[in-house]
Amino acid sequence: MKQSRTLNRVGYIRASFVMLISAFSLILVIMPTPSQSRGAGESLADLVEQISPAVVNIVTTVTLPSTTGQGPLVPEGSPLEDLFKDFQDGQQDQSRRRGNALGSGFIISADGYIVTNNHVIVDSDEILIEFFDGESLVATIVGRDEKTDIAVLKVESELPLSFVQFGDSDIARVGEWVLAIGNPLGQGFSVSAGIISARNRSLNGSYDDFIQTDAAINRGNSGGPLFNMDGQVIGVNTAILSPTGGSIGIGFSMSSAVVSKVVDQLIEHGETRRGWLGVRIQDISEDIAVALNLDATTGALVTDVLDGPAGDAGVLPGDVIITFDGIEVEGTRALVRMVGDADVGKAVRVVVIRDGKSQTFLVDLGRLEEAVLTSLSPPVSDDIPEFNTNGLTLGALSAENLNQFGLGDYTEGVLIMDIDAASVAFDKGLRAGDIITEIGQQPITSPADIDTRIATAKAGGRTSILLLVHRDGDKRFVALSLVD
Repeated sequence: MKQSRTLNRVGYIRASFVMLISAFSLILVIMPTPSQSRGAGESLADLVEQISPAVVNIVTTVTLPSTTGQGPLVPEGSPLEDLFKDFQDGQQDQSRRRGNALGSGFIISADGYIVTNNHVIVDSDEILIEFFDGESLVATIVGRDEKTDIAVLKVESELPLSFVQFGDSDIARVGEWVLAIGNPLGQGFSVSAGIISARNRSLNGSYDDFIQTDAAINRGNSGGPLFNMDGQVIGVNTAILSPTGGSIGIGFSMSSAVVSKVVDQLIEHGETRRGWLGVRIQDISEDIAVALNLDATTGALVTDVLDGPAGDAGVLPGDVIITFDGIEVEGTRALVRMVGDADVGKAVRVVVIRDGKSQTFLVDLGRLEEAVLTSLSPPVSDDIPEFNTNGLTLGALSAENLNQFGLGDYTEGVLIMDIDAASVAFDKGLRAGDIITEIGQQPITSPADIDTRIATAKAGGRTSILLLVHRDGDKRFVALSLVD
């Protein structure tokens, strides 16, 4: 049975649809023509009447698991064994139940394309679209995208359907009025109004770009539209922040800037086709900027280069990407969005800062969905003894040491065997089990290399030095202070 997802201090839950055993009446809504902006004191009735026929109620049918117990047992080989087996099989067949789950969606074309959340329809056996006028049609899945939680459905209608259009969420301003329409808590067609509380919110995904609103959003609103005052869809209602599961005025809608691109790809290809650069990146903190002699913390620091487009073009770990395809890179989120939105196969210019100088590379983008990450070679044994420096107890990447921390597939660098909790390295987040592969953007091959590089940096008047650290398959740079 589908679980709704609510965001609270512990974790987050989608503002999803309500599980019901009987189907509710329909919902919702249509395509408007743009209208003039409305103030807080003006009626929204005309706008609601315009757009309501393009909003739909989505009823999905799911098969619920069997609840039948094991039942009585008979000895193997008993004459009653076959009888009991037939009895238990019959009981299990009878116990398979079918339930309904409710969500929301909206029509985006006269020929029946419908947008909703992926979690509304995933694992469904049947999807029924209920229209504002009471009619119903069975829908098929055109495509879905787990990364943005968006799905596109299709119905076949004898008559053209009323529909709504996407607006430009990038020009939406905090404080502007919005409408949320959907099927909250299975109550059927319902409208709520509020303002945009914030923009560019990120919850837990690489491609997140949520609009935060205080318009009431509850379970069952999932997949429904968030309208601006011109009747255009600027968001898809997806999640809420709530300690109780009900609306407390903090709802999140995936922005149309993200959704419209995903929808176009799903309709054209049945799947997404995102650009792929082939690097791992991290944001640049103040101390990392100092260690790299950078003037600002903008850009994205490359922590790893995979076997892919960027590596083929010459990008290296430690490079700071400052522009992508002619656009300045503010940080990692911005770069991920830009690369993902770029066309697969497109040749783009990537400008990086390396050793204080800018370099430009022409990169032929790959496709994220086809990217295959290559694993490193098996670990090798090394009998170099442990080495202590700057609160770190360092060891070689021997099979024994790696197995001690449940690690594998590493052949380069040194392993942190232990760390002093009072050390600067501990304050910076280093922990036992981390693997250091570079210091001062130079590879290291033995524990003693770290002590040598730190001593050299101090003698040269450096106040910090960069360490490239591996943990749980990810890489990140840590700026280690050298000031005593």
